[in-house]
Amino acid sequence: MVLDSLQNARRYNSLHPLFQQAFRFLQEADLATLPLGQQAIVGRDLFAIISEGSGTTEKEAKLEAHRQYIDIQYVISGTDHMGWKSLALCAEPSEPYTAEREAAFFPDKTSNWFDVPAGYFTIFFPDDAHAAMVTEQTVRKVVLKIAVEPTGGGQ
Repeated sequence: MVLDSLQNARRYNSLHPLFQQAFRFLQEADLATLPLGQQAIVGRDLFAIISEGSGTTEKEAKLEAHRQYIDIQYVISGTDHMGWKSLALCAEPSEPYTAEREAAFFPDKTSNWFDVPAGYFTIFFPDDAHAAMVTEQTVRKVVLKIAVEPTGGGQ
């Protein structure tokens, strides 16, 4: 799990072949005016999901983990309150992984909570169980989904 400012994004480009392109999207796109919903960047290998709204409470939050995608969650406006727990320490999923949902959900709670203000991002790898949008305030954010194993064709 990584938490950092977008101005430091270049530090992470070597972690994945599509990270440089992902961070370039965050730096160059007019994120405040992009329409809500999904936007392809490199086919199914790298795409963005733009959302805006409020979330849930710590008590109601569910930890989730993905297998096929790494999340880069960037906060455009507001402050997103997020939780994290190592997947290795999680109990069996309460909602097992399905490819359609590309997530498993866990009954675990975490004591690792942190705020992600506008201009900052998190990176969640498949071994990072996480809970995002644990806030009652309105947050505009973009979640970049980066294929763990890119196809190379972008489809």
